[in-house]
Amino acid sequence: MSADQGWSSPVVGIMGGLGPLAGATFLRVLTLLTPASSDQEQLDAVLLSHSTTPDRTARIKDASAPDPTPVLLADALRLQAIGAELIAVPCNTAHEFLHGVTAQVDVPMIDIVDVTAAAAVERARSRSGDGSARVGILATDGTRAAGIYARAVRGLGADPVDTTDDEQREVMRIIYGQVKAGLPTDLDALLRLVDAMVERGCTAVVLGCTELSVAYDEHRLSSDARIVDSVDSLARATITRAGRTPLA
Repeated sequence: MSADQGWSSPVVGIMGGLGPLAGATFLRVLTLLTPASSDQEQLDAVLLSHSTTPDRTARIKDASAPDPTPVLLADALRLQAIGAELIAVPCNTAHEFLHGVTAQVDVPMIDIVDVTAAAAVERARSRSGDGSARVGILATDGTRAAGIYARAVRGLGADPVDTTDDEQREVMRIIYGQVKAGLPTDLDALLRLVDAMVERGCTAVVLGCTELSVAYDEHRLSSDARIVDSVDSLARATITRAGRTPLA
């Protein structure tokens, strides 16, 4: 993809299908947050929606389950070959497998966990009133078990707070029983989970699964200052890396 073919730089590659609605939601949010008054002012992007990629949570929980790493690597290389100049990965649990991918790809890959954790810690500190940061994490069993967000948040000098086992079952019901199943999201249940984190002293709560981001977008939760959404954070980081300033 080049300028003489009508493509503007940088072309954004999106490793989608993780799950399919999450990838589509990322492209929608990316478009809505890009400052543009016409189609031609939007970022050029290629969405690769590989929905049959092996389940990331299943692999973390069971080493005998199919490994998504070779598929993720092949898709990253495919986007690079097409002409993508930076790659966004709208899947939080995939973070655990990207270490085996980024070193073999020549274009920058934007890590959703890194940018979301940074946004959450900043939000938590700004809302705490005393500079402290306690961040609640709503994510898949795989992300929770691997400590993906806990490590990232601690690395930024903040305190991560995981769900209780009962809360985690509710998180997974929303992710797998509703969003991934193509069913409406139980908004009240999601907000109860956020409330529970706030009651435990969290001044920011991460929606650390892109299926939860589907619910965030569907229910227009951006006005809830307690919530930091991972797809929103990734979209803003992608726009910034592309040399633009995302809309407020």
